[in-house]
Amino acid sequence: MDLKSNNLMKITTWKVVAVLVAIFVVLQCINEPLETKPVTAEIEAPAAVAAIFERACYDCHSNEPELPWYNQVAPVSWQVNKDISRAREVMNFSEWEKLTKGEQKGKLWGILNMVKAGKMPLERYALLHPGARVTPAEVETIKNYVLSVTGDQPADSNTINGANKAYDEWKGLKTITAPVSPNGITYSDAFKSWKVISMTTLYDKSMRVIYGNDIAVKAIETENFHPWPDGAAVVKAVWEQVENEYGEVRPGKFINAQFMVKDAARYKDTEGWGFAKFNGQELKPTGKAANFASISCISCHRQLAEETGYLFNVPLKLNL
Repeated sequence: MDLKSNNLMKITTWKVVAVLVAIFVVLQCINEPLETKPVTAEIEAPAAVAAIFERACYDCHSNEPELPWYNQVAPVSWQVNKDISRAREVMNFSEWEKLTKGEQKGKLWGILNMVKAGKMPLERYALLHPGARVTPAEVETIKNYVLSVTGDQPADSNTINGANKAYDEWKGLKTITAPVSPNGITYSDAFKSWKVISMTTLYDKSMRVIYGNDIAVKAIETENFHPWPDGAAVVKAVWEQVENEYGEVRPGKFINAQFMVKDAARYKDTEGWGFAKFNGQELKPTGKAANFASISCISCHRQLAEETGYLFNVPLKLNL
């Protein structure tokens, strides 16, 4: 390589570096800081429990994030701010008083289930913040706290018999006037003949069976859910979990049926999914307005189930 070519290469390299620096500076000029919100009330918990929440959760689920400098630099800050905004939608420890007592209980069960399953903190966050990981001993601490606050006790024989009766009645339930969710999704018991694609149990003493229609089942079998095809539908039926004196566990009283219907054009604001929940034997729809799912449903699915097309409990092949 002659001297002229060598000088030309040096000049080109410096030009590239200068352009990259200029782009970086411009990005910082248009970088919007994370929205600052006041702390209106915090969860009242024992010191040991509060310390776990503050270390593992507060950077995303509160108005008091303590972000290192590299999380505040564009373009990294864009994803960080997006994650925090979504996390606050799901749960915000700094605005705990805005929740009803029932909602607070539900959030506590949600915390326990997520840390127990290893879904919280998010893995990409824990990789950069290893101190935020929750140990098995800390999960047990959270479990004991949640049980003490919610007051859940094992079911007695009368409760079991009543729950068993309610479940048997639900199996034969036929809806004469089908309830309709505020966003237009109509309840149908046709899902009882669909294929079961997954089952889960949670610490809140519930059992969940997830059914999928033919379109959803085919999408799972072919792993064709990026995105899910229109027409795919899944239903999660939820019952109380009851245990008899022999330690046998079965579904008891029916709690609700949760519908997800894929229609990309109709449900643009919620990643193409329409959500509906029908509660109790009366199948009372959740929500007062058509946009309820954009507030109470999709935020969790965006944060925790993006890799499976925003649907939880999807059986995956082991493509290793």
